[in-house]
Amino acid sequence: MTLVPDVEIIATDLDALKEFSGRITVFVPSDGRLDAAARRVNRLCRGAIVRFATSEAFAALKPGEARDIAYPSGMAAEAVQVVRLERTASTEELRKAGAAAGAARGKQDVLVLASARKRTQEIALGMMLRAYAFDACKSGEAANPAKGAMKMMVNDPEPVVPEMEAVRALAEGVFMTRDLVNLPANLLTTTEFADRLEALRELGVEVEVLDEAALADLGMTMLLGVGQGSESPSKVVVMQWKGGGDEAPLALIGKGVVFDTGGISLKPGAGMEDMTMDMGGAGVVAGVMRAIAGRKAKANVVGLVGLVENMPDGKAQRPGDIVTSMKGDTVEVINTDAEGRLVLGDVMWYAQERFNPVGMIDLATLTGAIIVSLGHDNAGVFSNNDDFCNAFLKAASVEGEGAWRMPLGESYASLLKSQKADVKNVGTRWGGAITAAEFLHRFVKDDTPWIHLDIAGVAQPAAAPPLAPKGASGWGVLALDRLIRNGYEAG
Repeated sequence: MTLVPDVEIIATDLDALKEFSGRITVFVPSDGRLDAAARRVNRLCRGAIVRFATSEAFAALKPGEARDIAYPSGMAAEAVQVVRLERTASTEELRKAGAAAGAARGKQDVLVLASARKRTQEIALGMMLRAYAFDACKSGEAANPAKGAMKMMVNDPEPVVPEMEAVRALAEGVFMTRDLVNLPANLLTTTEFADRLEALRELGVEVEVLDEAALADLGMTMLLGVGQGSESPSKVVVMQWKGGGDEAPLALIGKGVVFDTGGISLKPGAGMEDMTMDMGGAGVVAGVMRAIAGRKAKANVVGLVGLVENMPDGKAQRPGDIVTSMKGDTVEVINTDAEGRLVLGDVMWYAQERFNPVGMIDLATLTGAIIVSLGHDNAGVFSNNDDFCNAFLKAASVEGEGAWRMPLGESYASLLKSQKADVKNVGTRWGGAITAAEFLHRFVKDDTPWIHLDIAGVAQPAAAPPLAPKGASGWGVLALDRLIRNGYEAG
């Protein structure tokens, strides 16, 4: 896994600033009033910070945005990075400010002057997350580029240092999700994916891998049908974190299609290389499990992922096939490219039958329709329970991860009626994300609070988000971790 860079917390030493040879980051509020550290840097570089803070260029910066003063006279620093940040900045702004420093990290050390600021752990998290770089598939020096250390000066390190362990655990969860989503399908096979999840045992997670024989015994014919055209064996991985008491767990379910050609309903060739990210839901579940295990969350959470590959082959599932779900419903497969819902339906039913969870959340890069609806800024949120849904939306808002509630309804479900089976796997072209959610709704028991997250637009957005480089975003790890902190951890 890509290593999370350390952010070393050190005590403020203004006399050391003159000879520091890397990059120095200072925070300046909109009123231009400087703290003691920024004033020292301003004196050393002969008033350059004050001049910039009174310029139109500074006024144009949004909170958390930065501008460099390169090779400042009177200092050994390569650059002074000036970040606009208010004293009462939000969590999102603090992380964005940290991300500005993390994004600029190169071979030189980075020193962030946080002084007496509160919630500096949020700045540190932003630094870590934005410093991510996916180099696993590069060779030579590109595979191990030299990177400078990251440090943060604070007036009182004692209360900050203990918080860094939990911050690092969150970053490691996000990094795991990004790595999994970024890896190509020839390297991240279903077997390799399962092996990486089994490694979570080192953190105390109980991991069980169900093979095709076990899945057949359970009656997961929908899931097995999706993978029957691939040489990679289909699997379901069950991860249990038992950090709470005797209460039932929260269940997280992830779609893990390691590559999606569309099957016999073959996708167009242009852009098909992006389908390495079709296991994004499973990637988020894996990252959450790593994060909560890393910080020793006092909660019971079970993560289940269905790992398959959707390939065209002489043995592949055909349009028109009728399969029977673990629940017992028969499903007419109209389009083999609507495969994720078949995987999720069986795993969701299994999760309820085995664990009777207090709530269930499934995540999937499920439909292009959700991107048409919401673009790349928000995941689609569907739910049968207002309280459960609102708790998630609040957590996502706090963590700055875009999420927007979408409707459900019988009129949408009726579009899935089949003449030959209990249900078909697609409806009309209209409301595609909603009919997909209604298909999953069939596999939710009446007494189970449920949320479906369609993350097709946010798992690998078209442009780099604030806390990540272009590529996999890791969306959802922070929001789900926050939901668990708020609602499922023992006091």
